[in-house]
Amino acid sequence: MFLKKEFIKGRKVRLGLVGCGRISFKHLEAIKTHEKDCELVAICDSESSRLDAAKVDGPLERYRDYSAMLANPAIDAVVLATPSGLHAEHAIQAARAGKHVITEKPMATRWVDGKRMVQACDEAGVYLFVVKQNRHNPTLQLLKNAVTKRRFGQIYMVNVNVFWSRPQEYYDSASWRGTWEFDGGAMMNQASHYVDLLDWLIGPVQCVQAMTETLARRIEVEDTAVANIKWRSGALGSINVTMLTYKQNMEGSITILGEKGSVRLGGVAVNRVDHWEFADTDPDDAKIKEASYATESVYGHGHAPYYKNVIASLQGVEKPLTDGREGLRSLELLIASYVSARDGRMVSLPLEY
Repeated sequence: MFLKKEFIKGRKVRLGLVGCGRISFKHLEAIKTHEKDCELVAICDSESSRLDAAKVDGPLERYRDYSAMLANPAIDAVVLATPSGLHAEHAIQAARAGKHVITEKPMATRWVDGKRMVQACDEAGVYLFVVKQNRHNPTLQLLKNAVTKRRFGQIYMVNVNVFWSRPQEYYDSASWRGTWEFDGGAMMNQASHYVDLLDWLIGPVQCVQAMTETLARRIEVEDTAVANIKWRSGALGSINVTMLTYKQNMEGSITILGEKGSVRLGGVAVNRVDHWEFADTDPDDAKIKEASYATESVYGHGHAPYYKNVIASLQGVEKPLTDGREGLRSLELLIASYVSARDGRMVSLPLEY
């Protein structure tokens, strides 16, 4: 894409955050970590209670109207921490206002909306960043290195499990939760980052066959899903997702079995190396113990390093690691899975453009 806005030099990157709900605190933490290079100058939420409750240091503008926040000339980039179904319109509005866009996952709930977001940011000449913070977790960085170095040889099988718990109270906490229009189900919302791993680590998917079900929660979308996957490389695998685990989050894992290596990352959010074995040796083998970390949060610790790349990209020092087109890759697999489950058939990728 052709960037029309000048890179930010000699001052801090100025951010505006819209959406002060569940995930916003991770963004506030990350922005605070990089306070030498960026600053939050505005926040926005349609609910005054959430807006007032947002714990932010220092002076800043507080808005209940998104359009009013976009009119603030001090803002360089807008962080979208709003319901998923609003990301597309919010991103397009921000792009047309000349703001860079940083959007939470999933970037959209519809395939056409994801493409509209990319087109709008291209036309405006602004960056579109899609949050994929799990890629920065130390366990996954080691695994990515092993794949890049071809330590597995030919990869035969890949399995991802997301066995978490979301009680009915979670869905009842906001009217948009558990809806097709604004949220998406267990696969699209909670397991979105794990779907991203399927492409980022293993490569392009050839086809997917999925089933979804709403077994226990009073919601429009699925609380449980499974999908069988074939990659273009010939590897086979699956992803198994449920929000019905008793009685708390139990497992977020990925297992890769290959010709010359076997690895399993486990824990509640791929935060622990459970198995690491290769035919060869590598300096990374000595790092597996220190890579594992304890966590009570499924969000991991990747937002801060994610923001490092965002800031460096806006300064012209680096290129975006997960731009809009990269975000479309996992959205495409998500949409293909839902089409497969709806129609009861195998769906091939890429989807029609």
